[in-house]
Amino acid sequence: QVQLVESGGGLVQAGGSLRLSCAASESIFSIRAMGWYRQAPGKERELVAAIYRGGNTYYADSVKDRFTTSRDNAKNTLYLQMNSLKPEDTAMYYCAAWAVGTTIQTIPSFWGQGTQVTVSS
Repeated sequence: QVQLVESGGGLVQAGGSLRLSCAASESIFSIRAMGWYRQAPGKERELVAAIYRGGNTYYADSVKDRFTTSRDNAKNTLYLQMNSLKPEDTAMYYCAAWAVGTTIQTIPSFWGQGTQVTVSS
């Protein structure tokens, strides 16, 4: 059972940047993919970014060219660099991981507890 712990959330002004981190409790080398979901109040949880073990990435249209996800297998850590933040990016951000044999089109195998990101206008 992989445990995921997010950090790096906070309050930032519109146009600013934040970097989220997700530390895994064990090696992520064998994890098929890792990614970030977000959920704003009253809205469904949505996948915003993901990265496969081989390096292929996925980004939701709403964050393309502003967010970048990366993984450091040696540190068992996933990152989300968020630039040019907008008030509509305000949400709880969750780290997620997919086990071998699954894809990002399926429900993640593992979840973090979430970290709050608030963007003021």
